[in-house]
Amino acid sequence: MDSKYKTSDDIFKCRQCGDCCRGFGGTYVTKQNIVAIAAYKNYDPEKFIEHYCDKSGSRYVLTLGKDGFCIFFDKIEQCTIHQVKPYMCRAWPFIQTVIDYPENWNIMANSCPGIKKNIPHKELVQIVITEKEKMDKKSIL
Repeated sequence: MDSKYKTSDDIFKCRQCGDCCRGFGGTYVTKQNIVAIAAYKNYDPEKFIEHYCDKSGSRYVLTLGKDGFCIFFDKIEQCTIHQVKPYMCRAWPFIQTVIDYPENWNIMANSCPGIKKNIPHKELVQIVITEKEKMDKKSIL
């Protein structure tokens, strides 16, 4: 029997709610992300780190505002760095951790109203792999 879950649209539809921009331990940024976002915001990269990043272990993450949202999230504009947002943000929810641990999908769905729950693991992993491969091919940051 064919599965009804074949594409990303079958398991996820973004609702533009911004919940993915809140919490979750921060959004990791690479040196390339920092340079690109700083340039986009017309900000010095070194000062950018001081003002917009926090350390998480040995890596930087984007700072969260007092409301718990990413510092670059705006309730009206939404992502104010959309053109240069980090890989992690562009890939959501088709991320490596779902491939490694498919049970994470339902956990993520508890915070994201656009994610359908209880997708069979085989179909879920195949869709996430396909979407991740597409993202990796066009990713420059």
